[in-house]
Order: sequence, then structure tokens, then C-alpha cells
Amino acid sequence: MKPAASHPPHEDAHITLTCHDGVMLGAQLFPATGQPLKGKVIINPATGVLARYYHRYARFLARHGFEVLTYDYRGIGQSRPARLRGCGYRWRDWGERDFEAALRFMKQHPGKAPLMVIGHSIGGFLPGLAESCGDIDRMLTMGAQYAWCGDYARERRLRLLLKWHVAMPMATALWGYFPGRKFGWLEDLPAGVAHEWSFRRKRFELSHPEPEREKVLAGMSSFRAPILAVAMSDDELGTVRAIRRTLSYYAQAPRTAVLLHPGDYGREQIGHFNLFHASHESGFWTDTLSWLAEGRNPWPDHILG
Repeated sequence: MKPAASHPPHEDAHITLTCHDGVMLGAQLFPATGQPLKGKVIINPATGVLARYYHRYARFLARHGFEVLTYDYRGIGQSRPARLRGCGYRWRDWGERDFEAALRFMKQHPGKAPLMVIGHSIGGFLPGLAESCGDIDRMLTMGAQYAWCGDYARERRLRLLLKWHVAMPMATALWGYFPGRKFGWLEDLPAGVAHEWSFRRKRFELSHPEPEREKVLAGMSSFRAPILAVAMSDDELGTVRAIRRTLSYYAQAPRTAVLLHPGDYGREQIGHFNLFHASHESGFWTDTLSWLAEGRNPWPDHILG
């Protein structure tokens, strides 16, 4: 089934993406303004984060010549069904179906330009699950990981284990979905997504039925686009170990990982989420333009060995 836009957008516009299985996703398209089109960019959110969290960065990129698509995964925000309990959505659906729909939409949308992905947290891991991932020309990830607890920052691991691997599955069993808003822990999550996070094993493919695992690995290894992976030194989830584990799945892609520190941008802390705050416009956001426009690493002195 072809992804559909609700109308041909000429300015920031709400659109609808249609997945292969008929699920409709709420999305927003930000056309490039004021200069020739430099690239098409899809922003993949972190788990339980609304697409609108990335809209300020999307508008920044649009002002610098990029057409940008943001969207909510099924079960989240504008893509939330009337009843979240029992909907059956899984984490892997976000890559295999939702991101696939976003890819097909941007590939078919008018305008010839490189197709790029910016992936935050799980959003930097999902692209390899999409059937059309070979259409991607370049990828930038921030804190990209799939929440295996062994990769959490050592000094915060116990707290994170209790939060995401004890409290979350208990609450999910009680409500039939994870009521994240009630606890102030991100957005509500479908039970399938919450359980994949809570019971994640060291190898991501083990979340799939055994007959599907080889296909998952083959799909991710077929990803060939250059990847620039950013890790923050104070990120408790997207640690260096977690970033490297994610990149290991993209074995055939040119991969560069960099480790940045809050002090590089005059901050005391940045963590897992702060890079998308508008206060980074003249710093980190501007730095990312080098990679997106030219494929040039703006942090050559921070490469992880």
C-alpha cells in the first residue's frame, strides 16, 4: 500500500502516513525554505517521545535547506489508537512498518536529493529493520541503543533496572499498557513495546521469533549508508558500550562514533535528551549541518577508537 499525504504540503503541514498493514501515522512535513534543496531528512524519535519534541530542530534544518519529516510511532501521540490497551503494537513494528512507511513517503515525495535519517535513542537502531533501508544515503544518530540493561551507566544501573525492568512491566500488567504519563515517565506505551524494553536480552534479534532472527540480522547487515553515531559522556542510556553494540549490527556500513562532553558546549550536563533543546541551535545543531550537507564529521578530535 502506498503511503499517503492528506494534502500536498507547501508549508509546515500535518500529513498522514499509511503503513503496509493499514495503520495510519500522524506526521508533519517541514519543507526546505529560502534555498535549494540539500537533502531529505527523517527524524526518528526516542521511545515514548512525541514527534513534536523534535519540531524546533526540524524547523532549524528546514531553514538550512533540508526537507524534514517527523512522525509519531504507532501507539504514540498523533498515532495513538482510541484504545491503547490490547492494541498489540510492538517495538519492532516501529522499524519494520512505521519507519518503512516514512522512508517510502520521502522517497516518493517530489524533489531529488540525498535521503538521510536522524535517529535518537531507539530511533537510531530501527532503520536497519526497514525493508527499504538501502535507500538511505546517510545517517546521524544520538544515543542510539536498544535498552539492554547491561549497557546502562554503571553508577545508575540499579535505579534504571528498578524503573524500566521492574516497575514498568508491573504497571503494564496492571493497566494493559504502560501509563507513562501517569508516572511522569515519557508517554504511554503499548504493552508490546513496554515488554520488549523490560525483557530485552543482550541480542536484539532474540526479541523476534526464532525463524525470523536470521532475516533480521541479514536486513541490518545490508544497510550500507555511512553512519555518524554521537554518544554523550553523561548519557545514562546511550553509553559508549550501547552505541558500539548498536553499530555492530550495521557491519557493512561505514561507521564513525564520536564521544562528546557537556563541557564541549559549555554545559554541566546534557544527558540523553538535551541535545534537541533550542539552546543548542548555535552549537550542536549547527555542527550537525556539516554531516548532513557534506558527509563531513564535525568532531574529528572526538572519534572513539
